[in-house]
Amino acid sequence: MTRFASYPSLVGRSVLITGGASGIGASFVEQFARQGARVAFVDRDDAAAHALVAQLADAAQPPVYRHCDITDLNALQAAIAALREAVGPFSVLINSAANDVRHALGEVDADVFERNVAVNLRHQIFATKAVIPDMQSLGGGSIICMGSTGWMQKNAGYPLYAMAKAGIRGFVNGMARELGAQRIRINCLVPGWVITEKQRTLWLDAEGEASIKRMQCLPGHLEAEDLARAALFLAADDSRMCTGQDFIVDGGWV
Repeated sequence: MTRFASYPSLVGRSVLITGGASGIGASFVEQFARQGARVAFVDRDDAAAHALVAQLADAAQPPVYRHCDITDLNALQAAIAALREAVGPFSVLINSAANDVRHALGEVDADVFERNVAVNLRHQIFATKAVIPDMQSLGGGSIICMGSTGWMQKNAGYPLYAMAKAGIRGFVNGMARELGAQRIRINCLVPGWVITEKQRTLWLDAEGEASIKRMQCLPGHLEAEDLARAALFLAADDSRMCTGQDFIVDGGWV
C-alpha cells in the first residue's frame, strides 16, 4: 500500500500557484490545500477553477482563485497583489502555467514567438520578481519553476516551448546564489510525460503508450499527483538546503 508524507511546515503557509485550474496545476492546488496551506491560484478558465474550489471546500484552508491572463503582466501583478491581501505574504511560489501547443518553425512569426515566450517563460520571471519582497520579509521562501524533459530529449514539434523550458533552467541557475543569500530557494521541477486529461485527449495514442513502455524505467503513467508530491517536498522545510537544482520526475525516461 502506497503511503504519502505530510509536511507540518506547510500548515498555514501561503502558496501562490499560476495555471492552477486544471492539469498539473490543479493537482498542486489540491495537494497543498490538503496539507493545510493557504493556497491562492490564478488561471483564465473560470469554470474549471470554480469547480476545483468547490471540490476543496472541505479543506482546512479552501483555496482562493482569481481570474488572470498571465501573459498580461499588469493583470498578473494586480492578481498577485489582490491574492496577497487574501492569504498573506507568499512564502511559496509555483510557476506552473504553460502551454505545449505543437508548432513548426515555419509557422513562427514575431507575434507567435512573443505569445509563446509570454505563456511559457516570461510570467515565471515576473511572478518570481513579485514575490521576492514577501519572502524577504518572512526570512526565506521557496520558488518552484516548472521545466520539462522535452528539450532534454530533443523532442520535435514544439521548438519555442523547448526553448522556453530550457530558458527556465538558466533563470533558476542565474538566481540561485543571489536568492540563496536571503534564504530563498529556487529550483526547477522537471516533469516527463505527465498523462493529464489534455495529453490523453490530444496526443496519447498506441504509439505513445509503446514509447512510455519502452522508455520509462518505471511502468505505468506519470500522473499530475507525482509532480505535486515532489513540489510539496520542495516547498517544505525538509528541502531547506536544496536550491539551484533540477528535480526530474519522469519515471526514469531521461
